[in-house]
Amino acid sequence: MRGQVALEGEGTRDAACSVNGCAGLGRGESGGPGVQFSRCYSKLCSLTPSDMESFKTELNLLFDQLISENYYSDYDVCSLLVQASRLVKYNQEHLVIKFCQLTHHLLNRLQVIVDEPSFDRLVSYSTRALAACSPWTHAEILQALAALVYGNGPKCQKYLPDLLGRGGVLVRYSSPSQPDLELRRTAVHCLANLCLGLPGQPYLEESYRSVCFQTFLQILQAPRPPNVDDIVFCMLLQDALKGMQYYLNGAKGKLTAGEHLGTLLAVLKKYMFFGLWGINLEMPTILYPTPLPQYEGVPAAKEDSPRDVPAQSSLSMNRFLSKKAEPEAGHGEDDEEAQEAEVRQSPRKAGGGETHSHWSLGPTYAGRPSSVAQREAPPSLYPSWKRSSSDSEFSDPEGGMQSKLRLYQARVRQGALHCFLAAVKCVEKRVLYGYWSSFVPDAPSIGSPPALTLLTIALKDPSPKVRAGSLQVLSALLEGSRKFLSAAEDTGAPRQAFTPFSVTLAGSLRELHRGLVLALVAESSSQTLTQVIKCLAHLVCNVPYGRLRPGLLKTLWQQIGPYVSHRDVNVRVSSLTLLGAVVSAQAPLSEVRLLLQQPPGSGSASGALSGPSTPQEAQPQGGRSGPEKEAPSSCGRLPEGNSQSQCWLLQLCVSLVVQPREDPCSDSDAGAAAPGALEPSPVRLEALQVLAHLVRGYFSLVQAHLLELGEVSAQCLRETDPSIQLHGAKLLEELGSGIIQQYRGDSATEQAYRVPVRQVVQFWLEVLSGPLTGALQNELHPTLQTSACDILSSILPQAFTQLPDKSQLLCITVLLGLSYSENSPVKAAAVRALGVYVLFPCLREDVMFVADTANSILTSLEDRSPNVRAKAAWSLGNLTDTLIVNMASVGRDFQEEFSDMLLLKMLRSATSACLGDKDRVKSNAVRALGNLLHFLQPAHLSRSGFEGPMDEAVRALIDAVRSDATMKVRWNACYALGNAFRNPALPLGTAPWTADAYSALSQAVTCCRNFKVRIKSAAALSVPAERDRYGGAAQFGKLWRALARALECSNEAEDFLEYRYCAGLRTQLCRTLLHLMSLCQPDDLPAVAAPLAEESRPALHAYFAHYHLDEGNQGQPENDGVRESCQPQEKLGRLEEIVAHLRSFPEMSPHTREAQTQVVSFLEEVLRSCHESQAPSAERSLVGKYVIEK
Repeated sequence: MRGQVALEGEGTRDAACSVNGCAGLGRGESGGPGVQFSRCYSKLCSLTPSDMESFKTELNLLFDQLISENYYSDYDVCSLLVQASRLVKYNQEHLVIKFCQLTHHLLNRLQVIVDEPSFDRLVSYSTRALAACSPWTHAEILQALAALVYGNGPKCQKYLPDLLGRGGVLVRYSSPSQPDLELRRTAVHCLANLCLGLPGQPYLEESYRSVCFQTFLQILQAPRPPNVDDIVFCMLLQDALKGMQYYLNGAKGKLTAGEHLGTLLAVLKKYMFFGLWGINLEMPTILYPTPLPQYEGVPAAKEDSPRDVPAQSSLSMNRFLSKKAEPEAGHGEDDEEAQEAEVRQSPRKAGGGETHSHWSLGPTYAGRPSSVAQREAPPSLYPSWKRSSSDSEFSDPEGGMQSKLRLYQARVRQGALHCFLAAVKCVEKRVLYGYWSSFVPDAPSIGSPPALTLLTIALKDPSPKVRAGSLQVLSALLEGSRKFLSAAEDTGAPRQAFTPFSVTLAGSLRELHRGLVLALVAESSSQTLTQVIKCLAHLVCNVPYGRLRPGLLKTLWQQIGPYVSHRDVNVRVSSLTLLGAVVSAQAPLSEVRLLLQQPPGSGSASGALSGPSTPQEAQPQGGRSGPEKEAPSSCGRLPEGNSQSQCWLLQLCVSLVVQPREDPCSDSDAGAAAPGALEPSPVRLEALQVLAHLVRGYFSLVQAHLLELGEVSAQCLRETDPSIQLHGAKLLEELGSGIIQQYRGDSATEQAYRVPVRQVVQFWLEVLSGPLTGALQNELHPTLQTSACDILSSILPQAFTQLPDKSQLLCITVLLGLSYSENSPVKAAAVRALGVYVLFPCLREDVMFVADTANSILTSLEDRSPNVRAKAAWSLGNLTDTLIVNMASVGRDFQEEFSDMLLLKMLRSATSACLGDKDRVKSNAVRALGNLLHFLQPAHLSRSGFEGPMDEAVRALIDAVRSDATMKVRWNACYALGNAFRNPALPLGTAPWTADAYSALSQAVTCCRNFKVRIKSAAALSVPAERDRYGGAAQFGKLWRALARALECSNEAEDFLEYRYCAGLRTQLCRTLLHLMSLCQPDDLPAVAAPLAEESRPALHAYFAHYHLDEGNQGQPENDGVRESCQPQEKLGRLEEIVAHLRSFPEMSPHTREAQTQVVSFLEEVLRSCHESQAPSAERSLVGKYVIEK
């Protein structure tokens, strides 16, 4: 007996009267529920354990009263349950059941957090009751225990051996040998609750978690037992899947590739299709990672009763997707009745309301024996949920049971998808992508049964929640998949012999696009429709469209347009998110550019926007009917004219941001919105983000509307919503950055197609005279202040020069003031903006501005925030770049006016940052040190106050080159040393640190695994222009041998990615070696000749010859300070000059003369080989021969 137990006996009337005072508990009567609860609790405390029938009856009625009430506060439930457990003896089994029902009811109803003493008492009572009471009570006891251990698994350590140990109660009751399926289900439910982990709490021990995992997996793998109620079996599967989900949530990163993962994915795929008519998935027990799809048998069932439903021919889905769909009520509700209605309903509408299916399969399903299914199922080309009620063979009671069964089967499928989602989150993506082909189709099913994948569920499952679950899993798979999907490519000619993985993956991406677009058009539930669009956005963000044939985005573009006007605000927001993903995906794409330029009505999404509604809506549901509406005069009208100059997406987003809604009451989220109200805030925010993406990726298409977009941003800044203000500021920043990109030296935009400087000046004049000033001074909104500083840093230098003096002074004054802000993000943004301004031609020669900026930067370098110090170090690097530029452009006047004390302070601050700060600060601090050491003049170095800081600065750079810091720090440190070497006033060659500097660079050029660091160190060694700056002959010889060894080993890389820098490294090494030869003196010749007489001679000969024959100087590093012609004839001419220099030495010792002969002979061989090698093929074979021999 598992229901509530009523006890009869003498004294029943008296007992009923005694508990009558507890009536009305939870209904606000007799003093309210709190008072009534206290009365019942007091009554329990007044009782003493007894075996008398009157006591049992009284306690039973009291339990009934407590169970029958609906509570809305937790009161003192723990004390009440503990007191009740003291009153009920184990031999009073009916009361034990009633107490367990009360425990389950109160804990589930009130979500009580059980304190430690009460938890120990109640769990101890339950475990002892399992040992002392009859088996018929165990189901109720386990139900109470499951409520107790929910999320408290780690607290049950002393009880776990009895529950989960060898022969434990839960292990025995959850085993396949347990004949009572209800008892088994309750035990599995208890196991699932034990596996649940709450945030901040430890998870169950691994040994017990493994027991639970094996139990859940065993249940999911086992076939359906015979003669078992279908609904009970579904509930067992639900509990097992829920337990597996809890297990996976606590197994972050622990589930690796292997048998367990393959087995788990196999059973999850099996239950993703559980109970669907027309599907009998023959799933292998293990899925193995492979790029090719595995065979899955989907046999057609026999057609036993052709008289029930006439045979119908299979229809193509595309035929129905072109029609309009009617809105479908009752979808997306959270309560069980709504979900049952979703599953019970007749066909799922697609297109114009007609049903469609690719399945030509018999209606067998996993919840019933195949013989029963074949006997009851009518032959049909449609799944059962796509037939009208008149086609059903069940009577009303039978039909109700079938609806309930379909509801439970849908919950099983939903549980499998939730479990799969947990698996996606806990398994490393690169492992999971090995199973890609098992869950994602790679080709359309034409003339054959369709592959059963996540896309199949999204298109075919009758339950919107299950469809949404499959889309969530697919989105999780796609999230962060860019690196994996980058292998896809189908732009080349098709291969006949075999299909490469890249082509297979490209086909999978095309099928994903096709299937999700079909789901988009067919979906009728707003909640699921939102998931479809979000999934498409994840797909678009990760697909390498540049490696695929064009056309994928066009179909998507044509279909998504109407959903921007959907009645549901979440659909509108997700549609804009998808449009933003399209315009930001690997921008600029020529396909997207053409779509943006298409005029309305030409078949693009812009034409669809002017249509009546989405495919799911027969009538307009409010929102916007098209992009042709004009912006209000407050934000300026978008100009009319040539349609090719119009960007419909720009017009749409502007209208969504600034125009009032046509019919605010038609939206589900509008409520009683006043006429003239703007779009909901989420829609406007997403529209602003789309505008920002559009400006960033396709600035040339929107530059004609520069002033209008500036006014839109200004209108956003005037609003009170902080989010709208921030997004408006971001749009302004993107507009400024787009203009700067057009004027960069490496820009591909021709001068005639750039925004004229006069228009840029007008744009910034309007911006600076608008609400931006208020945003800069808004201390209550520091995030907006930060964005406003970023806006000021995006002003075009050429335009800043032409701004009025008051506007320039406003920008400088505000930024200097905010650079001393107490808010770290504001301070960092202001210091960064000053670092941009100090490079402006009109400001960099202003000594006062440079000095004020330097003081602000130095103050920020001492800030506690690492982000502020990093921005300050970057700005200090820019400021010192300005000092170097001024050395050439202004000359000695600027150097004399610049404060020596400020220069010394900059040197010390940069040295301190280089020695003791984080790498992100060091990377720019070393750059600043190199510039400062280059800037120092003899007058500075002659002062005693500069000598010590100068030595410390050089030592700091040497330590940075030798350190194990990030490669960016070491690369910049090598460059900084080379920059310092350019200063002729620096005592290079005679200073004590000379040997250490050259040693550090030599070590870097030979041993560093990063080839960019090697290139920069080799470039630094080529900077000194005089022989005495290299030190003595011994030092010169060490440098030569290190560079020769580096050239010989330049083809050896630990990381495959470094091979792309091999050519550049060899080029720089050859240039540095030749530079040393051009400075070589007689005492240096023995050291130079030594490597040329060893085994390295052939390698050096081949690389030197290749360098002199290379017309393009492939991989030539930039900013290395040595400018040579790339023409082979000029390089050979310099080589001849070096040979003549080496021959011009006067009388030498025999040993030196022999070394001279070897060096000259080597160079003459190189010259001769180069003159003989006229064709490129000869050059390649020369190097190739050496590589093969080596």
